[in-house]
Amino acid sequence: MVAAEPENEGDSMPATPLPSSGDAPAGPKTCDASGMVEIHRLFRRGFGEGPELVRGVADGDVAHADVVSTQLETMSLGLHAHHEGEDARLWDALEQRAPACASHVERMKAQHAEMLVQLTSLDHALPAWRASARSVDAAPVLAALDGVNAALAVHLPDEEANIVPVMERTITEAEVKWFSEHGRRSIPKGQTWQQLGEILAAQPDGGDAWLHAHMPAPGRLAWRLIGRRRYAAHRAALEGR
Repeated sequence: MVAAEPENEGDSMPATPLPSSGDAPAGPKTCDASGMVEIHRLFRRGFGEGPELVRGVADGDVAHADVVSTQLETMSLGLHAHHEGEDARLWDALEQRAPACASHVERMKAQHAEMLVQLTSLDHALPAWRASARSVDAAPVLAALDGVNAALAVHLPDEEANIVPVMERTITEAEVKWFSEHGRRSIPKGQTWQQLGEILAAQPDGGDAWLHAHMPAPGRLAWRLIGRRRYAAHRAALEGR
């Protein structure tokens, strides 16, 4: 999905709440959209620690730069997919089912366009640094991460405050399941345990509640026996230990 660039890439759209009256239809909840907040925690943590991970790579340590680049690339793929899913299936549904939310939706679309600019900068900067691990090539990666994190700081709380409550009165559980599956398909082959570990680590309780809510008992057992060890090795490699 290619979105048009905003006229001024440096200006973030302010997260100005609209009057609450009429934003969400009255009535019982139609779905549980808490998964939106849970995946947002992943992006906050993953991109938030990005600058520290990049700066922790010694100049010329290509092997370490490759591990960190893969992590950031996977985070970027996940955020691209998350936003592409919303662009494809969420915004039109909200505008049709909750017309009072139209102004919120327009703001979300503009924030997505700005985020795409920042993510594209990161995608373009990573290969050179991955190949060289030189500080001169790290600088564009760090600048792009600053842009991504600034955009996330505006977009995510705005979406949580003004979109998630409307979703829970308009979107079905089947549609929520589609968004979850769309996101999971973005995880590159061979990185399932690593990304599950990152999701769990981003949750306030370390992921225990998430595991019980989203994984059956065999999956939880596999995490304890296999996944946790693989995730620990992944984090050690990321941090250069």
